[in-house]
Amino acid sequence: MMKKIDIPPAWLLACMFVAWFLARVWPIYSFNVSGWVTGVLVGGGVYLVLWSVVWLRKRGTTLDPHDTPSALVVEGPYKLNRNPIYTGMAVILLGVALWLGEFSALIPVVLFPLIVTWRFVAGEERTLRNTFGAAAEAYFAKSRRW
Repeated sequence: MMKKIDIPPAWLLACMFVAWFLARVWPIYSFNVSGWVTGVLVGGGVYLVLWSVVWLRKRGTTLDPHDTPSALVVEGPYKLNRNPIYTGMAVILLGVALWLGEFSALIPVVLFPLIVTWRFVAGEERTLRNTFGAAAEAYFAKSRRW
């Protein structure tokens, strides 16, 4: 049961809630960011996530970070970095935090990549190395994690 809850979208939603909570309960410094800027960030993040999912499906591999992939995807958004889904989620979270207009709401934006790296990325990279060997190492050498 815990495996089903321990998925990146759940962590994104949790960080969004924490951002909202901090903005309401612990206001440090308020600011105003244009709605179109926050909309572009959220929309761009959603687009990056969906584009990445399309490539995983196109290559016939799993979307679940707990499963072993059947293909090493290095095309499309995976040319940008090794974790475009998580990058897209971080951009969504940044857009939401800026929309909230409170400095304290940015704290989860900083923590999200650390949490995702700890919970998912490190294990995914280990699985890719074990599954794809030299091909994974070559991809890691020429791509950024974030």
